[in-house]
Amino acid sequence: MTLQDRRRIAAGLADGRSYAEIARRLDRPTSTISREIGRNGGPAGYRPERAHQAAARRARRAAPARSPEAGPRDRKVVEVEEGAVELAVGMGLPKMVARVLIGLWLSEDGRLTAAELSRGLKVSPASISMAVGYLTQQGLIRRERDPQRRRDVYVVDNDAWYHSTVIGARQTLAAAELTKAAGQTLGLDTPVGRRLARGGAFLERISLDALASAERWRDLLP
Repeated sequence: MTLQDRRRIAAGLADGRSYAEIARRLDRPTSTISREIGRNGGPAGYRPERAHQAAARRARRAAPARSPEAGPRDRKVVEVEEGAVELAVGMGLPKMVARVLIGLWLSEDGRLTAAELSRGLKVSPASISMAVGYLTQQGLIRRERDPQRRRDVYVVDNDAWYHSTVIGARQTLAAAELTKAAGQTLGLDTPVGRRLARGGAFLERISLDALASAERWRDLLP
């Protein structure tokens, strides 16, 4: 982002424009504008020159320089990656887990070894191990054995959407059953028992709907 871009952001804030409108005027994702403003003092404290200097300092500390042929597409990929990680963290994923997941989704064929993830994200193998363990358990990625390289490869593909949805719905269904049972135990004639029973019924209904919907629309995934 150029200094001129940042001055336009400041002007937009001064005019009372929304983040989405500022993003449209700059042809940038709204998440990029939100992150830029949030990390540089917020709407009331945003100063374009100061923000530009801070960005330059971060760039000097960042990962290795890109190759000479790197162009606009690379910047867009970085913006997509940062926005996706931010969204995943906002949905409850730990940041390292989110970085590994998005790194796999944006890789060329959705297949990376732990060593490749470690090098690409510049984090320790132990951090990768913890992240892929969580993602595998949630059905967001799967582990395959590469016989040629004799090591595990972590894979993300369209089936991940289905499996993660089913796993999440089943976990919600288990919570529903537990909540309903607790309501019965405490008694439906008590306020707490009724509240738990109704909450459990709600969770049960939406989880069963999610399971049915996942089966109904699975053919959309090639």
